[in-house]
Amino acid sequence: MTVEIPSFVVAVPARYAATRLPGKPLRLLGGEPLVRRVAERALQAGAREVWVATDDARVSEAIAGLAGVHVAMTSPDHASGTDRLAECARQAGWSDDTVVVNLQGDEPFAPAAGIREVARLLAAGQARMSTLAAPITEAHELFDPNVVKLVRDDTGHALYFSRAPIPWHRDAFAASRETLPPGEWLRHIGIYGYRAGFLQQFAAMPAGRLEQVESLEQLRVLEAGHRIAVALTPEQFPPGIDTPDDLLRAEARWAAA
Repeated sequence: MTVEIPSFVVAVPARYAATRLPGKPLRLLGGEPLVRRVAERALQAGAREVWVATDDARVSEAIAGLAGVHVAMTSPDHASGTDRLAECARQAGWSDDTVVVNLQGDEPFAPAAGIREVARLLAAGQARMSTLAAPITEAHELFDPNVVKLVRDDTGHALYFSRAPIPWHRDAFAASRETLPPGEWLRHIGIYGYRAGFLQQFAAMPAGRLEQVESLEQLRVLEAGHRIAVALTPEQFPPGIDTPDDLLRAEARWAAA
């Protein structure tokens, strides 16, 4: 049975002091601040409202006048984007069953179909969270610790997320790590869906042991015994923007579009 796209909101965490790209939300892409480009993308996906959760008034000023976009001025002391979005949800007054899509503030090319799919996937089942993945086709991606991998069960729910190559093909990798043997190798795409009530629970959970080891916040949910539904992205998600070089590539992509 096909599940229709539910009504959903998009929340964009936008901390000003990014380590690798200081002032990232205000860096220009196509002549406009990056955070504004991301908010526009969320509106194009059909979100009934978009909230930018930030700790800096300059970010708020950057999206002033953008219809349908609101700002939550949040504490500068939050340890994670999830904590920031939990405060945003309280300020927005969302009911516990509101479907919230967490779109990272460095994803100006996130496809509208992918944003909607996260909301649809959450509504389609009983998992507490939803997210997306894409096939890995190159060996260097599989062995790159900055590329988060995941494995799913037969019902499409996450078994584990890791910076390590998973699953480990014992025989093939003993012979060579230059090419990938046949199989479904998945790269995690860092976009999430959850209901506002569970977002508050998530933020209140203590960090799990595996989360601390891998430095992957979503493992907290699995360690606590909750399910995360995973679907293959319906359209490609270009890489996010974390460094000055990433921004140069994004500018070239924008100009070519």
